[in-house]
Amino acid sequence: MRETFAIIIVAALIGLFLLLLAGAFIRSRQAAAVFREAAAGKVPRPEPERPPEAKRPSPVSRRDFFRRSLLASIGLFSAEFGLASIAFVWPNLRGGFGAVIDLGLTPDAVKQLIDQDNQPYYYGAGRFYLVSYEGDAADTMYQGLVGEGLMALYQKCVHLGCRVPFCTQSQWFECPCHGSKYNRAGEYRDGPAPRGMDRFRVMVENGVVRVDTGTRIDGPPRGTDTIEQQPEGPFCITIGGE
Repeated sequence: MRETFAIIIVAALIGLFLLLLAGAFIRSRQAAAVFREAAAGKVPRPEPERPPEAKRPSPVSRRDFFRRSLLASIGLFSAEFGLASIAFVWPNLRGGFGAVIDLGLTPDAVKQLIDQDNQPYYYGAGRFYLVSYEGDAADTMYQGLVGEGLMALYQKCVHLGCRVPFCTQSQWFECPCHGSKYNRAGEYRDGPAPRGMDRFRVMVENGVVRVDTGTRIDGPPRGTDTIEQQPEGPFCITIGGE
């Protein structure tokens, strides 16, 4: 999908460039024709005045004007094309959100950090949490999303888009804006959220964890509870729903 969109953008920019180039070329030819007619005496020209003693800047001829306009058009197009291309591929260049992110960690290293901190592994540049998942839905509902026991959850609440922190007391995700709550697997448990937390596909390549943040997958519907996890302590957010 991204490759098709890129081809469409490039084709449109090339078409615009050709139109600008053709217009500038036509204007240049017209100016040249006028100049030739003037040189042949077909167009009367006033007698040149004697130059004054002090030098003054010579006026720009029509031919020079159109030549400079052509160069300016090409320069402007090149700048726009370059900026558009950079803007399109920027996520992949910087390795941040919107790209496939290579964490540089093995699955065991990530799980060790999760167990050590007793909370999901958070990667801010990618805007996601990595959680350990060994539920039965790894081969059904979450097929293709789990990589060697790890699942990536998008940090935004699906209600109004607030960032959802993890509460180490309850061991649930709790939205501070309107009180939506999700279990450790990001499945809906309470509040106004319409579904569970959205997620990204996790891959393990050459022993290293990679997360595709370019494609967001909608979270599971309300009522999904594949890990049957009850709150393990008091909630961090005590406000109710809307």
